[in-house]
Amino acid sequence: MKTATAIPPELMYRLEQRLGRTHARQRLGVEQDHTAQVFGFGRNFFHLENWYSIHGLIRGCLRLAGLYQRGKRNTCRLDMRHHTVVIPHLPEAFEGFRILHLSDLHVDMYAPALQALIHRVQDARYDLCVLTGDYRARTFGTTESALAGMRQLREHLQGEVYGVLGNHDSVTMVPALEDMGIRLLLNESVHIQRGGSQLYLAGIDDAHYFRVDNIEKAASQREEGQASILLSHTPAVFKQAAHAGFDLFLAGHTHGGQICLPGGIPVTLDSDCPRRVGKGSWRHHQMTGYTSVGAGTSVVHVRLNCNPEITIHELRRTSH
Repeated sequence: MKTATAIPPELMYRLEQRLGRTHARQRLGVEQDHTAQVFGFGRNFFHLENWYSIHGLIRGCLRLAGLYQRGKRNTCRLDMRHHTVVIPHLPEAFEGFRILHLSDLHVDMYAPALQALIHRVQDARYDLCVLTGDYRARTFGTTESALAGMRQLREHLQGEVYGVLGNHDSVTMVPALEDMGIRLLLNESVHIQRGGSQLYLAGIDDAHYFRVDNIEKAASQREEGQASILLSHTPAVFKQAAHAGFDLFLAGHTHGGQICLPGGIPVTLDSDCPRRVGKGSWRHHQMTGYTSVGAGTSVVHVRLNCNPEITIHELRRTSH
C-alpha cells in the first residue's frame, strides 16, 4: 500500500496560505496518489519518464549505435532562438518588448548542461523572463538538488521572473522557488506595467499529468481587448487557450522529441496534441503559440537532431 509522504506543518501552512486550502491539498493528494506511476493517469496512458528500468536500455542502444557521446555533447549546445509575435492591439509602450522563455530545465539532470544554460542566458537581452515548468529531473522524490540548481540559475536571470509548474515539479517547491524570486502563476495572473500601460500575463498549473489547470480562473482578471499571454507547461490545452481569447500561448513539455531523426523529425513528442504544435511557432485561430523544445533533457541526457534552446519572443504591433 502506498503511504502518503508527511508534509512539515510549516510548509503545509505556507502552501495553504499561498494557494488556498483546496488547491494545495488537491495538488498534494494527486502527487502522492500517483507518484512514479508508469501506466494510466494524466493525459497519456504511458509515462516513459517513470519507467526507470528502460532508461538504461535506451542509453545502451545509443552506445551501440555510436550516438551516445555525440548526443551527450549536444545537451550543452544551446541555440538562442528569436521569435517575433505580432499583436495588433499591443499597447505602444510594449512595442519591442522582449520575453526570455525557458522551459524544461531539469536542472539536476546533468550539471554541465546547467552551466551551459547559465552561460547562455548571460548573453541574452530581455525585459521579462518566463519559465514553463519542469525544473526537476525526476517526477518524485526529493527536491533539494533541483532547488539548488534553480538558485544558481536565478542569480543570472535579470529582472522579474514568472513561471508555472510542470509534471516533474512538486507543489512543495513553490515556497522555495518564490523565495528566490520566481513568481509562480498557478491558475493566476499579473499585470505587467510599462509606460502607463499593462500587459496581461497568466499561467496555469500542470495540465498534462496532475490535471489541475483552470484557464477560466487564469483569465478572470483580464479586461476586454487587453493584450494577453498564457503560460502552460504542456501545449495540449492550446484549443482552450485560443477560445479563451489569449493572444500568445507559451509552452514546453515535448522537448521537441529530444531524440529526433535527421531533419529534426521527432520519434515521439510525449503529448496528446497535433505535431504541428509540438515545437516552434504555430497559430490556432487568432492566437500565436510557441512550444519550446526546452533547455534540458529527460530520461537520458542526450539530444540528437534537436538542440536545446532558449527563446527570445519580441512583441510587435505590426510585422514591419
